[in-house]
Amino acid sequence: MSSLTAGGKLAGRILDALAEATTDPPGITRVAYGAGERFAHGLVRKEAEKLGAVARVDPAGNLYLTLKGRDPDLPAIVIGSHLDSVAHGGNFDGAAGVVAGLAVMAELVGQGIRLPRDLIVLATRAEEAVWFPLSYPGSQAALGLLESRALEARRSDSGRTLAEHMREEGFDPDAVRRGMPGIDAGRIAAFIEVHIEQGPRLIAAEAPVGIVTGIAGGFRYVDAKCLGAYAHSGAEPRFARHDSVLGFADLVAALETEWDALEREGREATITFGRVQSDPTQHGGSRVLGELGFTLDVRSAEAAVLERIEARLQTILTEVGGKHQVSFETGPRFTWEPATMSPALIARLDRAATALQMRAPHVPSGAGHDAATFAGAGIPTAMLFVRNENGSHNPHEAMEIADLDQAIRLLLRFVTDFDNLLDQP
Repeated sequence: MSSLTAGGKLAGRILDALAEATTDPPGITRVAYGAGERFAHGLVRKEAEKLGAVARVDPAGNLYLTLKGRDPDLPAIVIGSHLDSVAHGGNFDGAAGVVAGLAVMAELVGQGIRLPRDLIVLATRAEEAVWFPLSYPGSQAALGLLESRALEARRSDSGRTLAEHMREEGFDPDAVRRGMPGIDAGRIAAFIEVHIEQGPRLIAAEAPVGIVTGIAGGFRYVDAKCLGAYAHSGAEPRFARHDSVLGFADLVAALETEWDALEREGREATITFGRVQSDPTQHGGSRVLGELGFTLDVRSAEAAVLERIEARLQTILTEVGGKHQVSFETGPRFTWEPATMSPALIARLDRAATALQMRAPHVPSGAGHDAATFAGAGIPTAMLFVRNENGSHNPHEAMEIADLDQAIRLLLRFVTDFDNLLDQP
């Protein structure tokens, strides 16, 4: 570890301490508004206070760690991510971004650099939607944007509401309900999130760090059905069948064809049938299947692509229904907006990478992140990805501290150059 920055070594130590305290074989678990997330917030708070940062907590429990700049009237640079995890997940998803912010703070303090403006490290709450079926409730609450009905969402393991869990942890859901923000959007000069990449692009590019261009939006049908009619597999002739399997298969094939067409045009999307199931009390080896349930998840960073796939989907459902004498019930539809990262901040990160002679390719994010909330609120937002093998949301996340250290170096250059570059395009 001798080649790491002092900040990189600190980041490694904090991540090791987090792993040790929240191990839940075969991975780690930090439940949103639970013991693991509470421990993580306490640990990063202590480490920041050792560096001279001032800590405060908002009504939703988001943690703000402020290293004072020379001019408190200037809007702050905010570096943030989340500290909760999925059950039996990896140690780096979310947490790497928070500790990267602390590492930048440690470098500034160690080098005796005082920025012109405040630097805030933000640790958000409850980013992982596995606990509450919500998009970014912590960061939404930080900006005073969380809808009051979201507080009635129930946690998957306890069955109790978000409001109850907030109150139990000592926070103030009533203030959240009233839209009391933890930070004023107008007081943020830039929001930057560091996160492990959850796909293979940086591994393939042999690059330790990537600069994110945008975060995919999407839509999801969580309880869709193809409805036909059960029948005897030998006695029912083809012309009389209402076969839900064939209807579903044609739906999958038609969307795959649409995906091929998009890729030929250089457009990015993902189309996923994540769950396909039939009723075990009804299906059988000698039956035409009368009902098949499925989920459909579609994502793209381009709103126009999402609209195109949705329109094509509706046409396919009508065509397939007619061909196979089946019907489709799509059920509840959940949507989330794409987020474009700030071109000006991307340009600054590019300049910082060039100055450091670091290759940092531009990459899209197919997964959602807290950064989407800040970008959606009109705040200049950027993201850095750190190379990571084996994806995320599993115990095998394999980010190297040396790669995170490259992101720390890039961030440090970004924040120290920030005000020197204000007059540049």
